[in-house]
Amino acid sequence: MTDAAKPTYSLWQLTLYFLRLGTLGFGGPVALVGYMHRDLVERRGWISEADYKEGLALAQIAPGPLAAQLGIYLGYLHYRILGATVAGFAFVLPSFLMVLALGWAYVGFGGLSWMQSVFYGVGAAVIGIMAISAHKLASKNIGKSKLLWGIFILLAAVTIVTQSEIAWLFIAAGVLVWLIRCKPKFSASNLAMALPTAMPNVALAVATDGNTLLQIALFFTKAGAFVFGSGLAIVPFLYGGIVTEHHWLNDKQFVDAVAVAMITPGPVVITTGFIGYLIGGLPGACLAAVATFLPCYLVTVIAAPYFNRYGKLPALIAFVDGITAAAVGAIAGSVVVLAQRSITDVPTALLALGTAGLLWKIKKLPEPVIVICAALIGLLVYPLLHH
Repeated sequence: MTDAAKPTYSLWQLTLYFLRLGTLGFGGPVALVGYMHRDLVERRGWISEADYKEGLALAQIAPGPLAAQLGIYLGYLHYRILGATVAGFAFVLPSFLMVLALGWAYVGFGGLSWMQSVFYGVGAAVIGIMAISAHKLASKNIGKSKLLWGIFILLAAVTIVTQSEIAWLFIAAGVLVWLIRCKPKFSASNLAMALPTAMPNVALAVATDGNTLLQIALFFTKAGAFVFGSGLAIVPFLYGGIVTEHHWLNDKQFVDAVAVAMITPGPVVITTGFIGYLIGGLPGACLAAVATFLPCYLVTVIAAPYFNRYGKLPALIAFVDGITAAAVGAIAGSVVVLAQRSITDVPTALLALGTAGLLWKIKKLPEPVIVICAALIGLLVYPLLHH
């Protein structure tokens, strides 16, 4: 991180940039990260190439949605904690307001046929989008490693069989890869360093009693702490807790919530705001969104000053590789689980397959275009089948 260079832009300019990106930034985490490089490094020269790469590396290995985490890091570079806070808030706010409006409309008009028709089409298309995303993530992050493929297959199978997410398996996968690759020698100091990593999960597991808002805060904090890279990594976690464990939403509502994430710009993870609204109204939406992004914000602000020194440690890279393989496996498993709910007839099966086929053939096809087309197909087909 370069401390010497003075910023060539004001904090207000940075805020306006992230508000605009949060409003118009479609295409998922990889596209959003690409826009930041194009705009902030190439066109405006606000951020150096070296600083950008360092921020991207931190965003990839630390928990948290990739694009939001990179935005927070870039805000931190020249304006420290204030810059990180403002950049993160400005990036997330537009899409949060959109999912809030959609949540209000969904609750108020959810029974109307046009809304059911839209989600009938979009829900099926989302399965195709998730399937291709899982394939891309597996190709990029797992490569030819038999160990990582083994973890991927195990987590996919566990997700399909249990229809939920088992958080400790992610940590176990990271530890396994670390043990096999690095063959550490254990001492009292090693164990003392490992304890703080385990403690937050113990605390979250214990403190699950109380009212719904407290449960929302605890659950979404835990979910936010286990999103690595793609925002879609949060989907299996959310499904396991929201549908299977707490029964806050039914299957159809959950698939609709994932569809909302695909319709709106900004980070995919903002679907937690929509889910929070369905569970607990406006307070639920605010709590869910804040709790989801808090872990990634804290990790970025705390790790940024030290990352240049410690980020390339083989032990850390091995641990993150294991967790990432587990996360991608869980995404692949959740595609199967959600497909069982969304693909209910021949038209939805064709929509899901067609979406996957299009994304496979046309690499740069924008996902929002597919979502809009799927919504239009739903509006035409659903009334004919359910008149």
